[in-house]
Amino acid sequence: MSFHGRVSGTRIKRALGVQAALEWAFRVEQAQLELPLPPDVTEEGFGFGLEYVLLQRAVLGCKIDGGQHKIGGYTHEDAEVIAATVAGIPDSLGGKRMAIRVAELARAGLTPDWMPGAVLRCVPTIVKQNQHGTHAGAIVVGSERIRVRGTGARGTWKTIDILACPVTFSPHPQQIEAARRGYDDWWQALGWVREGLIAGGMLREIEVTGAMPKARPWVR
Repeated sequence: MSFHGRVSGTRIKRALGVQAALEWAFRVEQAQLELPLPPDVTEEGFGFGLEYVLLQRAVLGCKIDGGQHKIGGYTHEDAEVIAATVAGIPDSLGGKRMAIRVAELARAGLTPDWMPGAVLRCVPTIVKQNQHGTHAGAIVVGSERIRVRGTGARGTWKTIDILACPVTFSPHPQQIEAARRGYDDWWQALGWVREGLIAGGMLREIEVTGAMPKARPWVR
């Protein structure tokens, strides 16, 4: 991952888009997501959430302690600020579930699968194979009596099966719609995190830029 340095006062900050910043925090620095407790939990010993602690330290001008999460190393304080911001994603954007999704994708270095290149195809639901290759299977959907010519004047009557090939659309339109709706929800959450990090001004060595992943990449 490459970084571009920018000077802020006497400190050189690394400029990163929000997705790159998230991947740095969760994948490289291995920051942990500490979600706030439910409102009805009042047990002693839980203390304050990380986000609250970070905000209070920022108010007091204290240096943030790191290293309690990363095994064998130091978790950068900026990574913890980023993790705390992700933990605060509001319910209107998915809340805790979205926060977990954002962190997991960043940790894996992935973007949500919006099913690029998906094209609706009509395909048979029954496929059979024989010595001649693969072909669509059929099912009996009814029967019909027909008269066939025979030796008599009237011929003979015969009952035949009416066959049909059941089909479906693959991938299903709802699958594509759900995948792209999930991508859009993730994109909206990243926008909220980006704005929060920029407005908060709590990062010491990282500068989050306005860069964002492409919105609705399936639209050309």
